[in-house]
Amino acid sequence: MWIFCLFRSFLGFAFYMEGIECSVVVLLFLSDYIYFMSESIFNLNCWFEGHVQGVGFRYQTLQVAKAYEVTGVVRNLVDGRVHLVAEGDEKEVRAFVEAVRDELSSYIKDHEIKTDFGARNFKGFIIDR
Repeated sequence: MWIFCLFRSFLGFAFYMEGIECSVVVLLFLSDYIYFMSESIFNLNCWFEGHVQGVGFRYQTLQVAKAYEVTGVVRNLVDGRVHLVAEGDEKEVRAFVEAVRDELSSYIKDHEIKTDFGARNFKGFIIDR
């Protein structure tokens, strides 16, 4: 009998008995997997339309982000919109996006928001070109 395949959060077992291969895969949830699942984070994508490029929109969004416990990115899109991705505590992220909308309302004509929960993708808040 031998053990193989320790891969991140799962432990796989394979058994070999008297020339007859008998594979049994047993998945065990290890403590790091349980911790990882509890770290599911709120993610928000927001697309801003209007006169949002060439006016310091991304820089001002970065300045607003400093007052909130959020991570993410803000970037210009080729179609003239600005895409904001923010993650963190749901109330904090929603308050941040509302603050961006308030701060830059004179440039924003419309916006679209999509939310989800998932893994953390960012370590800080950045401007992407």
